Amino acid sequence: MSHVQQSLEIAYIGGGSRGWAWKLMADLALEPALTGRVRLYDIDQEAARLNERIGNRLSSRSDVKGKWHYETRTSLKDALEGVDVVIISIMPGTFKEMEVDVHAPEPFGIYQSVGDTTGPGGLFRALRTIPIYEEFAQAIKTWAPKAWVINYTNPMALCVRTLYEVFPEVKAFGCCHEVFGTQELLASMVVHEGLVQDPPQRREIHINVLGLNHCTWIDRASFRGVDLLPMYRRFAERHREEGFETGGERTWENDYFTSAHKVKFDLFLRFGLIAAAGDRHLAEFFPVSWYLKDPETVRSWKFSLTPVSWRVENQKSLEARARRLASGEEEVELAPSGEEGVLMLKAIAGVEETVSNVNLPNRGQIANLPPGTVVETNALFRYDSVQPVQAGALPSSLLGHLTRHVAQQETISRAGLERNWDLAFRAFLSDPLVAHLSPSEAERLFSLMREKLSPSMPGWE
Repeated sequence: MSHVQQSLEIAYIGGGSRGWAWKLMADLALEPALTGRVRLYDIDQEAARLNERIGNRLSSRSDVKGKWHYETRTSLKDALEGVDVVIISIMPGTFKEMEVDVHAPEPFGIYQSVGDTTGPGGLFRALRTIPIYEEFAQAIKTWAPKAWVINYTNPMALCVRTLYEVFPEVKAFGCCHEVFGTQELLASMVVHEGLVQDPPQRREIHINVLGLNHCTWIDRASFRGVDLLPMYRRFAERHREEGFETGGERTWENDYFTSAHKVKFDLFLRFGLIAAAGDRHLAEFFPVSWYLKDPETVRSWKFSLTPVSWRVENQKSLEARARRLASGEEEVELAPSGEEGVLMLKAIAGVEETVSNVNLPNRGQIANLPPGTVVETNALFRYDSVQPVQAGALPSSLLGHLTRHVAQQETISRAGLERNWDLAFRAFLSDPLVAHLSPSEAERLFSLMREKLSPSMPGWE
């Protein structure tokens, strides 16, 4: 039976993206129920124009089911006016700023495995991102007030919060794939534990999600009527020392983005909930003495510190690949990315409903976190509606750790919106990764980072 294609007008802010944009293009190309136009807007117009050529080359292929027209727009007004959906995926600043975010704290004994959500790096990244998102929110309010807004930029919670602070009626939510990786781990576990012979699809693992982005937790998990938490306890106890690797032995040593899940297992055995993010992100939410004391400690937990120098070299490779894709020397791989953005678009367009984890301001979906805090839970997606699922309450043993980060979110948000360095320092001083420093040492590090980063921070004196 054939279905009428739903047509969408999409604005992609950060449309010069290298890597992630191509995955979105492939997902759209694989979806027969949707069609439309994608307007690419980026401060790097050359990168956006390359993606325009890449997207249109892909759409012209005979093996593509979803046909989309890609075109570059040179202003936010032209990108946004009259669209149905806005996708935001930007890098706030350059690798020069990220170098400071991640590596300036190291002489002070602060090692960050990612540095984009919490810790000193996450804080300064947020402070330079909030003014950018203020501009986006005002532009959406002016030119696309009824559009759905999907955010992929980190720090996720503070980006989404800024959109709502500036434009309370915005229809925005944040998407992150970290929970999917934990579902994949649970799918591997049910095979490893002999429940089934063949790995199930990730979406067959049914979970209840609650927490903050990159510090997200699962308190209920099942597969075909089987409660997975008792099995996960046995699994975590068995693998707590050596870890468990789904991609082959010692993958974590050669891939900055994989781990042996030892941090996850340790956190489960401490708190009784499944930590539902990658070990690299989870480690940064706890004091340095737990997982990030020094590079040797990180290695013992079998995950990696990702140096910014690697990101710089990888970007060069992606830029070269963009030119090959645009010229036709190489083709976009037509394979699903594993992201759920297109499933959400289908639901919002009225094709079919879906449930996925998203970041939204707390309106009671987590009972014991404050209203307005951007939290991560499941949500039901249906025609022109994203309705968060009531996830319940966090256990008291874990609540104290997350409440600290909730207060951080509140203080950093205010600091960024007010351009207030004093508030920013108070947030910095109370961060768990900074807690081992004396106030004077913390002030020295903060001043050093401020001096290096403030020239690139829009709107700050």
